[in-house]
Amino acid sequence: PKGKGPQGKRITLKVAKNAVRVAFNGRRRLDLSKMGIATFPKCILELADVEELDLSRNMLRKIPNIIEKFQNLMWLDLHSNQLDELPAAIGTLRNLTYLNLCNNKLKALPEELTLLRSLRTLNLGLNCLETIPTTLGTLKELIELGLFDNALTIIPKSVKKLPKLEKLNVKRNPLPEFAEEEEPIDTVKRLESLYLIEKKDLCISCLQTCQGEREELHKLEDMTPGPSTKPNFSSLVTPNSTARDNEEGWRMK
Repeated sequence: PKGKGPQGKRITLKVAKNAVRVAFNGRRRLDLSKMGIATFPKCILELADVEELDLSRNMLRKIPNIIEKFQNLMWLDLHSNQLDELPAAIGTLRNLTYLNLCNNKLKALPEELTLLRSLRTLNLGLNCLETIPTTLGTLKELIELGLFDNALTIIPKSVKKLPKLEKLNVKRNPLPEFAEEEEPIDTVKRLESLYLIEKKDLCISCLQTCQGEREELHKLEDMTPGPSTKPNFSSLVTPNSTARDNEEGWRMK
């Protein structure tokens, strides 16, 4: 049958069972990443008791509400798909501590996302978000939040003040509040304090420092261009021929 968009690879229950691995932390992970999947495979509902689900780097355009069957999920990776929205049922996965939605086409977030009160890592980078809900500030357990490469013009104060937040990545957003202004560099060394002391009262180290500074000052003076050669107005200092002839006369006067 004809359908919209790519059909993708069909995943069978047997393929899914063979994709279950035990992660280093002892959790069971269903890894269906890079499988060319375009439609959420309903057969994996038979494996809904896994703690981790990786559907990253596929062609998924939609996550159905049946995701709520995965109540044991603590780790969900959906990055690098074609998702433009999330189902409201995402808010039922109350055990999630890790959610990666990076590199999709999300334009908005469901309010139910804020029900995931156990989340510690949330990656929303590389999407099309223009705003994020202020209620995201209710995720008090968040340690890492990725918002980079979106179209955000403001970050709610409730998000910036999350109590446990250690990493907030907002790079490459049109955020005026994060625009760093370069301070002009003052190349002139300015004298802030002046201390007068006799040479005999200086220790050897300070005396050497002062002498070195004085030598540097002298070098600068030598390098400073001096005034041009004085103009020679010879007619004002040397008598002309007439004056020279009558010199003795006018000197007597």
